[in-house]
Amino acid sequence: MAEHTSSSIEIEAAPADVMGVIADFARYPEWTGEVKEAEVLSKDAAGRAEKVRLVLDAGAIKDDHTLSYTWTGDNEVSWTLVKSQMLRALDGTYHLEPLAGGSRTEVTYQLTVDVKIPMLGMIKRKAEKVIIDRALAGLKKRVESPAAKP
Repeated sequence: MAEHTSSSIEIEAAPADVMGVIADFARYPEWTGEVKEAEVLSKDAAGRAEKVRLVLDAGAIKDDHTLSYTWTGDNEVSWTLVKSQMLRALDGTYHLEPLAGGSRTEVTYQLTVDVKIPMLGMIKRKAEKVIIDRALAGLKKRVESPAAKP
């Protein structure tokens, strides 16, 4: 089984609000940092993104790739790599856990990245950690900002 990296953060918002930001792929370039373009290619029966094309610029990793998303209930979304120029794997999960009566959410982000070029495992884990930490910080800032409130 491939190694993965995981981290969590608490966000001052209900899980539904957090998931609303996660599911809004068109706005990823506004808050993720690494995602420069996002295009929903297909949706599931519930209208949620099923396949998404992302243009990524994460320093050492620049790529145009497609991910397949699986939504589990209202508090979890997972993805797996469909196609990529640089990556062999990009599998991840956002898991949302309601806290304090549902007004706060613990978000756990798990990620596995494998690149086609040779790279030491330690360097891959470091890259995963940077991607996760930036994504969680960006998500927290976006969800808690006045612009994200309905």
